[in-house]
Amino acid sequence: MTDVTTTSASSRSWIFYATLLILFWGVWGAFSALPATWYGYPDEMIYCVWALTMIIPAAFALRGQRFDRRPQATIYGLLIGLTGAGGQLLLFQALTIGPAYLIFPIVSISPAITVLMAMLLLRERISGLAVVGLIAALAAIVLFSISGGDAEGSSGPWLLLAIAVCVAWGVQAYFMRKTATLGVNEATTFGWMAITAIALIPVALLSLGGLPLDFPWQAPALTAATQILNAVGALFLVMALSRGKATIVAPTTNALAPALTIVVSLIAYQALPTPYGAVGIVLALVGSTLMVYSDEKRGEAPTAAVQPTVAPTDRSVEKRSRA
Repeated sequence: MTDVTTTSASSRSWIFYATLLILFWGVWGAFSALPATWYGYPDEMIYCVWALTMIIPAAFALRGQRFDRRPQATIYGLLIGLTGAGGQLLLFQALTIGPAYLIFPIVSISPAITVLMAMLLLRERISGLAVVGLIAALAAIVLFSISGGDAEGSSGPWLLLAIAVCVAWGVQAYFMRKTATLGVNEATTFGWMAITAIALIPVALLSLGGLPLDFPWQAPALTAATQILNAVGALFLVMALSRGKATIVAPTTNALAPALTIVVSLIAYQALPTPYGAVGIVLALVGSTLMVYSDEKRGEAPTAAVQPTVAPTDRSVEKRSRA
């Protein structure tokens, strides 16, 4: 009984890291626009600063850990990094030619792609209760994205870019989960994310037309202060996906992080959420609670044929623990 209980608790350890992810990304979302709002700092420079802040959590993750040099670790690491950082660059390009209030609803559907890929390719299964929670969480994500938008707008090149970002980020989350099933440690995965993010800095600078030097030092300093939250949150995403089902982790975190952003913004800016945002908060809380509860019930279910000496396949990546 003790071994079963320990395994069950271990299988739900993703909740701790998902909670940290929601905390960091929720606060980051509330203050991420300040450099552009206060100083007009361009999005491409924000990307560059974000890429550099990725070094800090990467150094922490790699401390005392072995960098997996297997070909499959390298391939999946590059895929994760390129889909993540490449999607970010495409998003900046889309925002320069299209309306943000139409782009973000499209991008926000990326967890649906992750869920579908995990169910089809990794054979992940979720209960009926979790399906209800998934639908509520996805609806909340869309509501958060359109909460400040109008109904006008037309299709254009930005539409294809927005769809590309949605696919890239959905695939990235799937690859994160896939690397865990292959036994690739989290330090290696995040290390490749940092490497590819930095490697794409020249692309961002070229699209900007060079390195702008006419901004006060407060602009990059404020950007670094906010983007470090984004970078650390990305590390927690890797850790959560290595421990929990992608069908649960992706929609849960993508629903609750914007909910926290609205709450923090309400406190910091004394701005009431729109009706869409209010409904989104309720759906995010309900949907996430249902998915987490269904996952806990699954983990607590006793199994007569449990062999205490055999670890579950998707737990093989947990060879160490990190704060």
